[in-house]
Amino acid sequence: MYFVDTIEVPGLGNRGYLAGGAGSAVVVDPPRDVDRVIGAAAGRGVRITHVVETHVHNDYVTGGPELARITGAAYLVPAGARVAFDRTPVADGDVAEIEDGLALRALATPGHTPHHMAYVLEAAGRAVAVFTGGSLLIGTVGRPDLVEPALTGRLARAQYDSAHRLAAELPDETTVLPTHGFGSFCSAAQAAGGATTTIGRERGSNEALVKDVDTFVAELLAGLDDVPAYYAHMGPLNARGPGPVDLTPPRPADAEEIAARLGAGEWVVDLRDRRAFAEGHVAGAFSFEAEGQLATYLAWLVPWGRPVTLLAASPAQLAHAQRELVRVGIDRPAAAATGSPAEWIRDGESPRSFPRGTFAELAAQGSDGVVVLDVRRDSERSGGHIRGSLHIPLHRLRDRLSEIPDGTVWVHCAGGTRAAMGASILDAAGRDVVAVDDGFTSAAAAGLPMARITAEEAHERTGPEAEAVLLDVREHAEWAAGHAPGAVHAPLSELARGARLPGAAEDRPVVTICRSGKRSQEAAGLLAARGADVVDVLGGMRAWVEAGLAVVGGSSGGRSAAESSAGANGGSGAPTGADGSPATDGHSDRPTGTDGTSGTSHAHSPAPDGPSPAPPRTPAAQAAVDAATRRA
Repeated sequence: MYFVDTIEVPGLGNRGYLAGGAGSAVVVDPPRDVDRVIGAAAGRGVRITHVVETHVHNDYVTGGPELARITGAAYLVPAGARVAFDRTPVADGDVAEIEDGLALRALATPGHTPHHMAYVLEAAGRAVAVFTGGSLLIGTVGRPDLVEPALTGRLARAQYDSAHRLAAELPDETTVLPTHGFGSFCSAAQAAGGATTTIGRERGSNEALVKDVDTFVAELLAGLDDVPAYYAHMGPLNARGPGPVDLTPPRPADAEEIAARLGAGEWVVDLRDRRAFAEGHVAGAFSFEAEGQLATYLAWLVPWGRPVTLLAASPAQLAHAQRELVRVGIDRPAAAATGSPAEWIRDGESPRSFPRGTFAELAAQGSDGVVVLDVRRDSERSGGHIRGSLHIPLHRLRDRLSEIPDGTVWVHCAGGTRAAMGASILDAAGRDVVAVDDGFTSAAAAGLPMARITAEEAHERTGPEAEAVLLDVREHAEWAAGHAPGAVHAPLSELARGARLPGAAEDRPVVTICRSGKRSQEAAGLLAARGADVVDVLGGMRAWVEAGLAVVGGSSGGRSAAESSAGANGGSGAPTGADGSPATDGHSDRPTGTDGTSGTSHAHSPAPDGPSPAPPRTPAAQAAVDAATRRA
């Protein structure tokens, strides 16, 4: 018999594990606050005989050295990791006996780091679980760009190989137990909260196991987001060997000391609920709720080593925050106070406050004197954003305050937490702010104009009778392989060199589209800077095809923006359709409609109550569609 207990670290989006049998256990990737692990082992009545690391971590401070010291356990670390402390080096194939019939076998799985190691838990010689650390995660893998930029491409390919090794060598029923992937920025993507998986399930769904290596690597690298600034300090700290933690209460601070620390440029952090902060707080303090990803965002934003004073509603809230912060190397707050703003400000001073709002209230404001600030990360914004909004990710906000125009700043994120952080930073700088305490999914429903729309919405907005035009910004070969009926072609490469819009798209609202949505977003930004009324299609032609919308071949549609514009202005003298191609389909006695189809009525003509279904495709047409959606 064996057991596996999960040591959840939700504030960092990680998991550690306690696994063992009747009397002995191993701990995999322990958190810094090892008392939780010791308590879990005591509850099981087992002795911790081994502490193992899958890799030298970049996103948190490990509790491995301290746990091994307290328990007397063997401390197993991959042999390739450069560390400055005594440990048992582990190589591929090494086996550690936990107790009779229960063992841990090491599998080299480089990719997240060059030295990464996974560990297979074997009961009676059968693989029952695998601790995958930052290699094979749920649906994805650990990111390969945290070690050294020059190694990123090589490590991305190593991640692919490691995932395939695990899938090839382990039975389908083997439980996969990753460390990252539950909110950690060490993950290339995020797993659903509380998700569990097996090798067999990952074999059919994991990005590394269902794509060819070139596609996997290209998409993995294209999807990488910013790295939290404090990560630069975690690896070296872990390599040196972190010491024990001190969770005793910090020295109490009164109102005079709080004011003095603010005056000295130190950080004073209010841990209370963001709504309570908005209603009243110490001027100059920043809002970082104790619940949620306090450690990640505070460690990311605060200059490394800057003294931090914590303000909490209660001693319990303060203790919780201390525990979170030691996990990212913020070991001892400079000072702390509990209670309320009335106790934290000097006599004669008043708490500051700012309003909160919803997206519906933002929509009702209109645009006069209003600045909409989106503090989400780049990857989040690429999935859709409010037209005309200013984008400064939260972690860059303090360095870019001068870029924010005059006016009342409505700060939003995805759900409200980071908006409150951003609003507090602006408030401390003396700006008038409103924190949008609302889910971003409410923005479109509130009537706010969105800069990215779905393929279905694009189809509705750009039909033959519509005001807007669909502008395909892919390159010539991609357009020729297949495009949306009625679309106008203007390659991004030519627009970026200053080419005019085709005549059919001038002085009209524009909807840009490409293969997957990346270039169309870039084109939309370029055209918006020229004063165009423009949105782009989320998911591009991929989403268009997946929605069952029609695609036609472009036998003569591969003309440039300049050529299409000239043609529209009589450059060739030939009549053209809405996509800039000749107004006949190759038979002069069969005029075509504005969507590029024959003017003759067909069974698939649009129904009065909705868009036309896609006509049946010939094998050649389907091949063209496949080609159009494959191209980068």
